[in-house]
Amino acid sequence: MKGIDPLSLDMLAKEGIVALRRAKRRNMERITLACGGMSMNSVDDLTPECLGHAGLVYESVLGEEKYTFIEECDNPQSVTLLIKGPNKFTLTQIKDAIHDGLRAVKNAIEDKGVVPGAGAFEVAASAAIMKYRETVKGRARLGVQAFAEALLVIPKTLAVNSGFDAQESMVKLLEEHSNTGEAVGLDLETGEACLPGDNGILDNFRVKRQLINSCTVVASNLLLVDEIMRAGLSSLKG
Repeated sequence: MKGIDPLSLDMLAKEGIVALRRAKRRNMERITLACGGMSMNSVDDLTPECLGHAGLVYESVLGEEKYTFIEECDNPQSVTLLIKGPNKFTLTQIKDAIHDGLRAVKNAIEDKGVVPGAGAFEVAASAAIMKYRETVKGRARLGVQAFAEALLVIPKTLAVNSGFDAQESMVKLLEEHSNTGEAVGLDLETGEACLPGDNGILDNFRVKRQLINSCTVVASNLLLVDEIMRAGLSSLKG
């Protein structure tokens, strides 16, 4: 790995220039994105156009390691999040939470929209499917009803995990939705119906879309397996 020799580091320090002896290739690419400028292999090719900008550069010791912080960049295209925690398990939990949050924001930007959370989507979808059930004839109505009831598993789980009675919570949500026609969700603090949008409780559109697609495919596959098993048993009996 190439670097700056100690003599050159000393000369730069005397001129008030902070220099890093070595930097990983990945970090070099990130510094370029954060500060601007270009990576150069020789001082002979340096020009003002090659330089980036950072308002503050300093070195700090965290634990047993030294870190160089580059802050107050004009137009950073790369940033680093510093996570602190008492143990590795906590750091992993925080890292996963940050990753999930960033992915949720990315999905919302790409979808250009969100849907109400707190089980509001499932309650509204279940009510709409139950209304559609009235137009279906024959045994297919039972399948439509089963699909609508299956969607309510999510708000029921939210109620149970929050210490509330699932049946009582579902009655409140369905009544509130029927009376107001709005997408109402479950308030995990009070167990009452609420408007998730007003409380900032939102879900990604693509997550709900994938949920509906996946559960439909899984249910269809399970029914197919059940039919194959029945056919096998019938052939054995014959």
